[in-house]
Amino acid sequence: MPLLAQQDTGQIITIVVIFIGLFFGLIVLAVFARYFRLWIQSKTTGAGIGILDLLGMTFRKVSPTVIVRTKIMAVQAGLGDETGITSKSLEAHYLAGGNVPLVIRAIIAAHKAKLDELDFKLASAIDLAGRNVLEAVQTSVYPKVIDCPMRGTGRDSLDGIAQNGIQLKVRVRVTVRANLKQLIGGATEETIVARVGEGIVSAIGSAQSHGDVLENPDSITKTVLSRRLDSQTAFKIVSIDIADVDVGENIGARLQADQAEADMRVARAKAEGRRAMAVAEEREMIAKIEESRAKVVEAEAEVPKAISQAFREGTLGILDYYKLRNVQADTEMRTSIANAGVGGSAT
Repeated sequence: MPLLAQQDTGQIITIVVIFIGLFFGLIVLAVFARYFRLWIQSKTTGAGIGILDLLGMTFRKVSPTVIVRTKIMAVQAGLGDETGITSKSLEAHYLAGGNVPLVIRAIIAAHKAKLDELDFKLASAIDLAGRNVLEAVQTSVYPKVIDCPMRGTGRDSLDGIAQNGIQLKVRVRVTVRANLKQLIGGATEETIVARVGEGIVSAIGSAQSHGDVLENPDSITKTVLSRRLDSQTAFKIVSIDIADVDVGENIGARLQADQAEADMRVARAKAEGRRAMAVAEEREMIAKIEESRAKVVEAEAEVPKAISQAFREGTLGILDYYKLRNVQADTEMRTSIANAGVGGSAT
């Protein structure tokens, strides 16, 4: 009986071991079946990603398909681990929320175009910064044309005034290529357009005549290009081309006319002020004359009193009085004759 019990216990242990082995075998088979295709692709292309790496990606919540295909893409393009493109770095960028296939395609495009400044570190940083790194590489390879002023801004041209007062309306096309090293933190297209517009207006304003600008439009572009307008921006200016130049209004003449009108109004105001002061002064002089006449009448009224007092005191004789009257009569006669002569000559 004890022998039979021992045999039964051994059979049970054997069965349990077999079941455990089958269970682990099924797990291994399921894992192998799930990752077999990716593993075969990795081995045949030299990507260097094993079964355990694929299983670890699943536990780390990383898509093995994205990582394997991206690594295969890089290896097939000649970008090995020495360029910083490893499975670990791809996983780290994936976990950071980056677009791994887009970054690799951008690096491949830059490698084919011999843009050595773009590596995986810079490309991943650009991608995590929210910029389209593949579009940036394409813009670096194939320059982009920006209209200045930009469409949709409500303006048709850049307006500048030459020193002779003539307004010029200019439309400009700016050809730029992406500056990959300044793509993070660099200014965008709006800054380029604003700087170019400012430079164009300033260059027109420094011209002696609008005819000089019409004869040599390239003088404006050369002046603008010499100012390094692409500094601290995400682009490098390749060229600035004048698309169209139109002659606008004569702003200088209009300003001069407005200034003349203003000067005339000021002169009229000053003349009116002087006239008012003259009228006031005239009224004041008339008032003084009337005051003087009143004083004369008052003084003449005192003369008879003085003569009477002189008679009473005996200081004035009758003969002296008649002599005084004769002098007065003679004076009045001369005055009347003089007034008559003045009136006759006026007539």
